[in-house]
Amino acid sequence: MEPLRVVLQKYPTLSVLVFAVAFRLVHRLLRDLPIPKHVEQDKVKSWRWRNLTVSLVHSLLTGPWAVLCVFSSPDMTSQIYSSYTTVDYLLVCISSGYFVQDAADIILSGQSRASWEFLVHHAMVLLCFMYAIYSHHYVGGTVVALLVEVNSVFLHTRLLLKLASAQDSGLYRVNKYINLVTYVTFRLSTQFYLTWYIVQHFHALDHAAFFLFTMVFMNGMILVYFQRLVHTDFLRPKRRAAHCGKDSAASNNSTKFVYD
Repeated sequence: MEPLRVVLQKYPTLSVLVFAVAFRLVHRLLRDLPIPKHVEQDKVKSWRWRNLTVSLVHSLLTGPWAVLCVFSSPDMTSQIYSSYTTVDYLLVCISSGYFVQDAADIILSGQSRASWEFLVHHAMVLLCFMYAIYSHHYVGGTVVALLVEVNSVFLHTRLLLKLASAQDSGLYRVNKYINLVTYVTFRLSTQFYLTWYIVQHFHALDHAAFFLFTMVFMNGMILVYFQRLVHTDFLRPKRRAAHCGKDSAASNNSTKFVYD
């Protein structure tokens, strides 16, 4: 694995761009898969469907990968600044390529205004990830942060089911509970742990103020989204069928990062 690390660290920008192109190829391949007819007939919905399927592929790849990395090197959680392996570094490069591709897809598809908060999220993530890639510091912390992708698998599945108008299906009901549990255990817990770690080691970490600001900002975002998620899936009364058409039409103007 050492030759791979040498290549990745010698050409970090090229490595990330190669993985971005790879995810773009995945996007192209997934376009040939069938999608619900009512989704295909709507330009915005069809874009969201294809965009979310690529996001799901990324989550299915990086979520379990991050879990395996943390289990194989448990000291990473207590040494997020310096601890990492070649496999960890590769994971960060691949994930960075995905975020570059996804941001480009949002912009080039004319969805920047509707998905502006997601672009902000991607920009902050890429700043942190690229710092880790170039400096070789915080690689372990970045891998720990990618544990949130375990929850993203169920989050993206939820959104795809909603686009398919399958909110009343058994799959949606099962997924919403798994989504809730993994949101707390993998997304909220991971974010809060990293925030706590930075606060505890603030004076010993390089650029700690920047990373703490980033974590606090993103913590605010995920708490707002968590409140929307709980309200929609567990507290809001079921809508009557008569309102489905109106709600479906309104959803066309919603952001990509939707929790309601």
